[in-house]
Parts: sequence; structure tokens; C-alpha cells
Amino acid sequence: MATIREIAVKSNVSTSTVSRVLNNDQTLTVQEKTRERILQVAKELGYETIMERKLKQQQLPKHIGIILTQSLDEEISDPYFLSIRQGVEIELKKRGVKTVAFRIHEMEGNQLMEGLDGLIVVGRLKEVALKAISKVENVVYINHSPNEDLYDSVVINFERATEKALNHLLAIGYKRIGYIGGREIEHMKNHKRISEDKRLTTYERFMKEQNLFDPEFVYIGDYKMAHGYQLMKKAIMAARIPEAFFIASDPMAIGALRALQEANLQVPEDIAIISFDDIEAAKFASTPLTTIRVHTKEMGKTGVKLLLDRIEGRQLPMTITLPTELIIRESCGSK
Repeated sequence: MATIREIAVKSNVSTSTVSRVLNNDQTLTVQEKTRERILQVAKELGYETIMERKLKQQQLPKHIGIILTQSLDEEISDPYFLSIRQGVEIELKKRGVKTVAFRIHEMEGNQLMEGLDGLIVVGRLKEVALKAISKVENVVYINHSPNEDLYDSVVINFERATEKALNHLLAIGYKRIGYIGGREIEHMKNHKRISEDKRLTTYERFMKEQNLFDPEFVYIGDYKMAHGYQLMKKAIMAARIPEAFFIASDPMAIGALRALQEANLQVPEDIAIISFDDIEAAKFASTPLTTIRVHTKEMGKTGVKLLLDRIEGRQLPMTITLPTELIIRESCGSK
């Protein structure tokens, strides 16, 4: 493609004049004959303005890959990531983008992702694992940010969200606050490993700062409703039981409610609960759940917008942190 310098030489004008004419600078004073000559030379040399190139890129069909780091069973057990994926798919469909989805667990050997304009990674995937399966340059991570100097990402502030829940329980008057949560999984190409869960680490730090931390009040399993049930039964059978719990997902909290009902313990009269996610079932639970609302579908939609913007020429990587909200219902004993 021709350069502005080549057009300037052939038109016998300065490069700045050529640039301003081609970009339709209305403040430029230039004879109409000169303007027409520049445009004619540019056309003859096949020059495309930035706007023309952007328009052409927008008109080309995009092929986007979605890497899902959760298995189907994990998505069903905890709808948090399912909702993010739905947000991604809604926005891609709205924009008429062709997509193909990969579950990292189901990829075989050294299978590579080729012929894609960009990738959206939903969940944790180590950077080296990504590079092993893909050479795609335009990548957006959702709910994880492995390298903010290289990749776009959409995240929430887990520390701030956890502190919102704990501060609310303290403000009501609870001191013995327990934690029920799952294991944060970082998925790699052929295996997975346990990673830091900022809900747990923030809970531990916060409670220690208040001189209220008791390791016997911490119960960890998997992010499944059944594990919430089992862990709450374990807590009930212990010698000492907290007067309130921060539970790190709504499905686990719903399971915990069932265990409390079976033990004839009332929520919030005997034990108060604040959970995390605000899935649809949270407001329909046997005791409607006070919970931290995460805008998961919006996380997915925002990831798509970031990726398409990057494909169209943005060079600077961006990290977008979406806010969370404390939704107060009956389970914490305060309206």
C-alpha cells in the first residue's frame, strides 16, 4: 500500500498537507485543485485512510474462539461461569461474529487453535498453557488477569466484595463469623491445580485484623451445592459453631440452608448467612439469600467489546474491573 510520503512526492506537496487532506481536516486551507490532485494520486496508488481500513475490518467476518476452563459438570454445579459464557455468546451473536468453543479439558495432545482473529478465555488458564495451544495475538481473559501488560481482561475485585459482606455482618453485631467455600482451580493444558481464592484469603486477613479469626470456623470443599450441605453439617456437629457465615457461592449457601433446616436451626435467628454471586435461585431459596451480586453476563459482554476493539487496532491492553453490589435479603437478619 502507498505511503503518505509517496503521495506527497507525486503530488508535489508536504506530507502534513497530504495527511490532513486524506483525514478530511476541515481546518486546512488548501486550493481545491490541490485537494483534488492529492485525492486522485492517493486513489491511483491504492492508498486507504485509517477510517477506510477500520471500516473494511469491521465489514470482514470475525472468527472468535472461546476457551472454557470449566467442565460441563462444573458449569452446572456453579452457574457463575455459565452466566459469563452466556453473556459472551449473547454479545457475539448480536454482532454477527462466528464462534467456536473449546473446553480445555477436552483438547487432545498438542491440538492448536488456528485461523482465529481472537480468543476469549473464561476462567483461569496459565499464560504458558495458553501459548502452548494458541498463537492468536488478540486475547481477552474474563474473571482472571494473568498478565495485564499483555492481555485485556474483565475482572471483579474479590477483596472489596468480600469486605462488603464481612463489614455488613460486623455492623449487624456478629463476631463469630465462619467461612464456607470451595477450591479455586487454575486450569492448565493437561491438568489443573489449586490456586489462591481471594475470597478465602481476604476473609482470613480481614478477620485477623479484627482479632476475630478462628481457623476452626473455616470449611473448604468444592464449589458445589452438595459440598455446601456437607460442610454446614460438619460445622453443626463441631463443638463450637459460628453465629454467622460468609459462604463463597450461592449454590453452596443453598446446600447449607438445607443442612440447617434438617438440624432445626433457623436462619437468621440461629445462624445468619451472606453468600456470593446472586444467581437467580438466591432470591427463591428457602430463606432468601443476602448475597454479593456479580454482574456475570455483563462481564461476558464487556469481554467481547474489548476483544473486538483490540482486533480493530487498539494496541494498549486494558483491564476492566466491574463493580459488585451487596443485595440484602432475609438470611442475614438485617433489612
